[in-house]
Amino acid sequence: MVRWVERDVAVAGSTMRCLDGGAGRPVVFLHGNPTSSYLWRGVLPHVAAGGRRCVAVDLIGMGGSGKPDIAYTLGEHIDHVEALLDALDLDDPVLVGHDWGVAIGLDLLRRHPDRVAGAAFMEGHLRPLDGWDDFDPGGRELFQRLRTPGVGERMVLEENFLLDALLPAAMLRTPAPADLAVYRRPYPDAASRRPLLRWTREIPVAGVPAGSASILAAGWENLSVSPVPKLLVHGEPGAVVTRDVVRRCRDALPHLTVQDVGTGLHFLPEDRPAEVGAAVSTWLRSRLGR
Repeated sequence: MVRWVERDVAVAGSTMRCLDGGAGRPVVFLHGNPTSSYLWRGVLPHVAAGGRRCVAVDLIGMGGSGKPDIAYTLGEHIDHVEALLDALDLDDPVLVGHDWGVAIGLDLLRRHPDRVAGAAFMEGHLRPLDGWDDFDPGGRELFQRLRTPGVGERMVLEENFLLDALLPAAMLRTPAPADLAVYRRPYPDAASRRPLLRWTREIPVAGVPAGSASILAAGWENLSVSPVPKLLVHGEPGAVVTRDVVRRCRDALPHLTVQDVGTGLHFLPEDRPAEVGAAVSTWLRSRLGR
């Protein structure tokens, strides 16, 4: 039986919380918006059972991590996770990302090609979007509203739209009220939700914002030449990772394994936890030896 421990680690004048359990090869799990390490609760046991140490991170400003007075740009998130991994002194970790956790993990692979042993990713943008036409009509309208000054503030900060509406709508299964309560708990008021709002405005569309556009472009360029083993997990129909994205990745990325985990929307670790866990565990065993 794996013993799981919540740890608060001092990072850059604040703290970052992580769920840590198991022994062996370190596998680091990175969530996105608007979730937390709780996203991985059904995945972790399957991966840890293979003789691995699993570390599920709460990004800065999210979950049980501290909420310092920063802008919460993608670059700042990457810097904080980088500092956390340094503090944990993990040996050749494998990074597993969902949503914004994908961009964070891929930039860490770019920054530290000799320290990251592999990368698994699902339902996250892998490169900048050329324009708003890259969204489906519903997503285009939604994210244009979220990026409109005043409108996004009302939706995310005042109405708690991301947690009360978008999160359950982007799952195939109906989430239990107790699970939704865990996701909502870190965000009791408007001020606490500012990191969530910032994420909606970090998606790089037609080069804006420039910072995240540059990070995703560099991450994709590196991913297309990196020799490390890679795993793309996708569901049907998915949301961010469509069939076209899967085809593009097959054509462009070396050393790539693609695993279809069945029906699922955006939050695959919620819709298909056992299948995601099995996909990661099988890939680790077959491509990295353990």
